[in-house]
Amino acid sequence: MTDGHHFNNILLGGRGGTNPGQFKVYSGGLAWKRQGGGKTIEIDKADVTAVTWMKVPRAYQLGVRIKDGLFYRFIGFREQDVSSLTNFIQKNMGVTPDEKQLSVSGHNWGGIDIDGNMLTFMVGSKQAFEVSLADVAQTQMQGKTDVLLELHVDDTTGANEKDSLMDLSFHVPTSNTQFVGDENRPPAHILWETILKFADVGSSEEPVVTFDGIAILTPRGRYSVELHLSFLRLQGQANDFKIQYSSIVRLFLLPKSNNPHTFVVITLDPPIRKGQTLYPHIVIQFETEAVVERDLALSKELLVDKYKDRLEESYKGLIHEVFTKVLRGLSGAKVTRPGSFRSCQDGYAVKSSLKAEDGLLYPLEKGFFFLPKPPTLILHEEIEFVEFERHGAGGASISSHYFDLLVKLKNDQEHLFRNIQRNEYHNLFNFINGKNIKIMNLGGDGQGASGVVTDVLRDTDDDAVDPHLERIKNQAGDDESDEEDEDFVADKDDSGSPTDDSGDEESDASDSGGEKEKSSKKEASSSKPVQKRKPKGRDDEGHEKKKAKKKKDPNAPKRAMTPFMYFSMAERGNMKSSNPDLPTTEIAKKLGEMWQKMSSEEKQPYIQQAQVDKKRYEKESAVYRGEATADVDSGNESD
Repeated sequence: MTDGHHFNNILLGGRGGTNPGQFKVYSGGLAWKRQGGGKTIEIDKADVTAVTWMKVPRAYQLGVRIKDGLFYRFIGFREQDVSSLTNFIQKNMGVTPDEKQLSVSGHNWGGIDIDGNMLTFMVGSKQAFEVSLADVAQTQMQGKTDVLLELHVDDTTGANEKDSLMDLSFHVPTSNTQFVGDENRPPAHILWETILKFADVGSSEEPVVTFDGIAILTPRGRYSVELHLSFLRLQGQANDFKIQYSSIVRLFLLPKSNNPHTFVVITLDPPIRKGQTLYPHIVIQFETEAVVERDLALSKELLVDKYKDRLEESYKGLIHEVFTKVLRGLSGAKVTRPGSFRSCQDGYAVKSSLKAEDGLLYPLEKGFFFLPKPPTLILHEEIEFVEFERHGAGGASISSHYFDLLVKLKNDQEHLFRNIQRNEYHNLFNFINGKNIKIMNLGGDGQGASGVVTDVLRDTDDDAVDPHLERIKNQAGDDESDEEDEDFVADKDDSGSPTDDSGDEESDASDSGGEKEKSSKKEASSSKPVQKRKPKGRDDEGHEKKKAKKKKDPNAPKRAMTPFMYFSMAERGNMKSSNPDLPTTEIAKKLGEMWQKMSSEEKQPYIQQAQVDKKRYEKESAVYRGEATADVDSGNESD
């Protein structure tokens, strides 16, 4: 095995769900990354205290215990992987993996083995199941022979699992010889005291620190945020969320530009659930200049033993900094701050809109983050290409002061960030180009086009010919208006209507030919004024034939429909039958409001229909373009 070997489709077992990902073993330790992005676990070889192998149904499980008592299970290895991984771990980490056997007899009596904060129920010499005592929220005696364990309720587990372990009860008879007691302290009491030493009991009652009246934008409301030893709690008037620190993927600390507020985002995997809506990001908004002072409810022994170099006894400073430092120390999550990008106002983000919501787009070192609503995180490694587009492409009016940024992902999903100010173009383009992200050129053929795209928004001179105009016309085809934008007519002496089809030739005329063309116009106007705008193809005066208006080709493929169009087709009939007196414009307005309020899950069927139709259109367009090229070639040969 070589250094940095990868194993695909390895599952991470635990209360947070079972998620496939890529497992990597290298000379410095172990790492696991969720498939499609998200949670990443890195284990330094110096922190590994024990490694175990176990045969589970259809695969092998690798168990890794680290110094702070955490235990990770990686499932999905093949039989041939066991020996090679064992040799690698022995050689590079100095740890010899032990082999454990799984009990499948179904017996519910046996012995209890407590190693660190892991409780294992053994049937003979085989393991039946194991529970992390860090997940135990409460434990109590029931009578003299039963010990009840209540596990933490985690609002994120419901996102990936239908069932979650809530409580567990052990019956310890008075004749038990493993936990020897006396008349006042029976064996069950000894077991209960042993569990108390390692369980996270009491943290659910007394938080380490509390921040009251915090404005949270997603899920919206004002909450009291409690940070406990192993979880955080959001307590609001209508909602109460409890989130295990193991579900936190990363923290983001993102200041607003020229604004008295700062975003702190907690990214979760799996997300929390409210009704049918999933929230993978908790977006908190702090007042940037607010100063707080907080003392942590932690003993000096705990600070030294468990949180040395991670937490301090007390904090004083800006509220967003204090909150982030304490949460990072308790959860161990990494913090991402703005990188090298700067806007034209020297800010960290650019103003934009996504799905009709205004917000800020943060270009970060490893991704893009749109905030506050809908919070959208896009990693660079997930991007297939980006494309700069003129704002209003395909519409009736085209603004030269804004542009759009289309981000196409490798899974065919697209994000369109609209209404970005034109003066942000160069900084944004240079940043994206510096990250080696593919930028589609004007022709859209997929080639990198740093030399072409940078000319698209080079200056803001309204009289300059903009290459985007031709591109938009080509994209719009015959389904769009043939009217010209007055800003792009080069011949200022032309007093005709912008809809005059002769505009294109006039704007391209040289100085020497301009006068001749004008005199011809005057003669035509004086001799036959009623024929100033003569139909195409009927010029009796011998003038140069005007450019004929391009007609729509009946063989051209039908354009792809958007997800909203499929939704409208499905719901318009119901809306019309429910409101027979409602005019068409109001029906369209109400359908738009319904679409905006729908969750991503509810929109998914229509998005899938649109994706299928898009592939159909691309396929038919390729065939159509090939036939059109063949027709042109044959015409040239006949000439």
